[in-house]
Amino acid sequence: MGHYFDASPAAARRPRTVDLVLPDLRVTLHTDAGVFSPDAIDAGTKLLLLEAPVSGSTLLDLGCGYGPIAVALARRRPDATVWAVDVNERARELATANASSAGVADRVHVVPPEDVPEDVRFDGIWSNPPIRVGKAALHSLLSMWLERLAPDGRAWLVVQKHLGSDSLQQWLTSSGWRADRLVSRAGYRVLEVARS
Repeated sequence: MGHYFDASPAAARRPRTVDLVLPDLRVTLHTDAGVFSPDAIDAGTKLLLLEAPVSGSTLLDLGCGYGPIAVALARRRPDATVWAVDVNERARELATANASSAGVADRVHVVPPEDVPEDVRFDGIWSNPPIRVGKAALHSLLSMWLERLAPDGRAWLVVQKHLGSDSLQQWLTSSGWRADRLVSRAGYRVLEVARS
């Protein structure tokens, strides 16, 4: 069957649409089998978009999936460049199409991780990280991208409590980051991460 974090999903295509509805925007997004949460906007992603502030001019949606976070960031910050990164090629195809239909394709760069130029630093990172890749892979992923925060940059991560949000917060702190719980609701925690 494969996973949403596989580079080339094996799942048979099953295209459909979902609506991202937030107080300040509503957009219809195309999804498909083989990507994260294809049948509805994930509750954690929605909480992140409701609670995490959006500021800065160079933003990153880490593990963008079909693009709900990237599209919302670009719509909320018309002066910002948004990098949308995912290993899943099907997810990237969808995110590119969704950025286009939302009118933000000129400011959303949907790419595999290795295509983000080394010198790009991010004012903000938003992510519903792929917890199911395992702790070692998750920690490696977060370490790599958090190091690319601008000196005063912030990251906002949403994680289900029963999938290890508290242990992730402890790991971030022990790794030299400041990790504060921004909000805890409906079984999810949103962590705000910054340099200590």
